[in-house]
Amino acid sequence: MDYAEFERRAHEMFDSIPPEFREGVDGLEVERSTVEHPSLPEVFTLGECRSEFYPSEFGGAGEVLSYVVLFYGSFLALSRVRDDWNWEEELWETITHEVRHHLESLASDDALEEMDYAEDQNFRRCEGESFDPLFFRAASAEADGTYRVGEDIFAELHLTSARFKDLRELEFSWGGRQWKVRRPDRLGDVHFLQVDGVTQQPIEFNLVIVRSRSALEWIRDLLGRAPLEVLQSEGRAKVA
Repeated sequence: MDYAEFERRAHEMFDSIPPEFREGVDGLEVERSTVEHPSLPEVFTLGECRSEFYPSEFGGAGEVLSYVVLFYGSFLALSRVRDDWNWEEELWETITHEVRHHLESLASDDALEEMDYAEDQNFRRCEGESFDPLFFRAASAEADGTYRVGEDIFAELHLTSARFKDLRELEFSWGGRQWKVRRPDRLGDVHFLQVDGVTQQPIEFNLVIVRSRSALEWIRDLLGRAPLEVLQSEGRAKVA
């Protein structure tokens, strides 16, 4: 899709959003820029919602005015490296994503920014980069206590070192069933165990084993300031 067609379709999609859902969004702009991630290859910012806050003359909350900005160069760059790229789908998803940013800024809701953070950290994990080991908690917990970040599901399991050593298999609940998976050799502080056999691709299920510590261990770790040991491994589950 060339720049002219991209700009035309972007405005058509924006105008198709019901006015009540884009109230306060002054409009949409398209820039030719390519906005790359500062450290991760082939990761680009497709758009952003720029907001300006105007305080009330009478001391109230004031007004938030926003506009959506799309970066054509970023779309073009991703279209060249992704086999499954769909211009129309990506354009619509980006526009609605950024409009939602505006709605959440009106409600002082940081949920979308927290999800953006979780997705960024999850990408870093998958790419072997350093990452926040508890990033998935930035996403809202599901009814069953798991967290979903993109296509990945994360379920926490807290174990002491002694309990971990005693177990040969780890048990967890998912999808209305009890499952078992072979215990990894090492616990670490946070261990991401990718569990096969409980979901269908592209959904990935991760059992996040978090080492429970005594008060004395917490104090020792705090004084020593040792970095967390974060491990990753794979296993196949079976119905318990």
